[in-house]
Amino acid sequence: MTDQTYQPTLSQLRAFVAVAEYRHFGTAAARLTVSQPTLSQALASLENGLGIQLIERSTRRVLVTAAGMRLLPQAMATLEAADRFVASATGDSLGGVLRLGIIPTVAPYVLPELLPELRRKVPGLVPQVVEDQTARLLDGLRTGVLDVALLALPTEAPGLVEIPLYSEEFVLVTPRGHELAGRTDLAAPALADLPLLLLDEGHCLRDQTLDLCRTADVHPGAVGDTRAASLTTVVQCVAGGLGVTLIPEMAVPSETARGTLDIARFAAPAPGRTIGLAYRASSARADDYEYLAAVIRSKRPH
Repeated sequence: MTDQTYQPTLSQLRAFVAVAEYRHFGTAAARLTVSQPTLSQALASLENGLGIQLIERSTRRVLVTAAGMRLLPQAMATLEAADRFVASATGDSLGGVLRLGIIPTVAPYVLPELLPELRRKVPGLVPQVVEDQTARLLDGLRTGVLDVALLALPTEAPGLVEIPLYSEEFVLVTPRGHELAGRTDLAAPALADLPLLLLDEGHCLRDQTLDLCRTADVHPGAVGDTRAASLTTVVQCVAGGLGVTLIPEMAVPSETARGTLDIARFAAPAPGRTIGLAYRASSARADDYEYLAAVIRSKRPH
């Protein structure tokens, strides 16, 4: 039974949240820059004070109990409020730890300019970047493991607020000298029977490409025969003559810089996607995320 006079410390809550996030005591201790015994003691004190088991430990794995899953969002909200309190005291509108999720088809093209800009404008901010597929980022937002995520909108996930940032077109990447190379008037039917290379299951760009094909009643050839975990790998396969692919506009400069590829563009209205931020509707940091959105808009690749 919980002692009604018990008051957990922030260190205890941070220990619980870190173990719940990483499912590994050693990793959680390293991220909090404390020793593993210190972490274990903090978690044990929290569980004893609450009279509830939050984490199930075994020699092979670490699991969050049902009670732990129920209390995790509240623990995250408490830590978020504490970080915001300190940031307000120091005058930083966006300060403290920020767990930022970001999809793989955005991260390499936004982070090189975004992170230095955040260091310059918000020196008190400590970003923790988590690159992952959309479904896992949304799960991280729901459970409180992430504060905010940069991904393709709309997410159609309940309980989230979305801030659209910008839209970008899809560009067809072809081997050098391909018959479609250099075109600026493509229509979706032009993809018919082409060997279309896609990212692996779970990537939203894969789903968006297939949605485009279905909408236009197009059936590209050999879809799914070659799949990759990154745009760079897909583009290298195109350069090697395995097929063609669609990539977002922001990826074109870096992914085609080798000079062994050509591109073709679609006629207006070109297919594309909208990139934006998503965060929990219950979060008290709406103003912070609006400021983050403004910084991202100012530094996105053009």
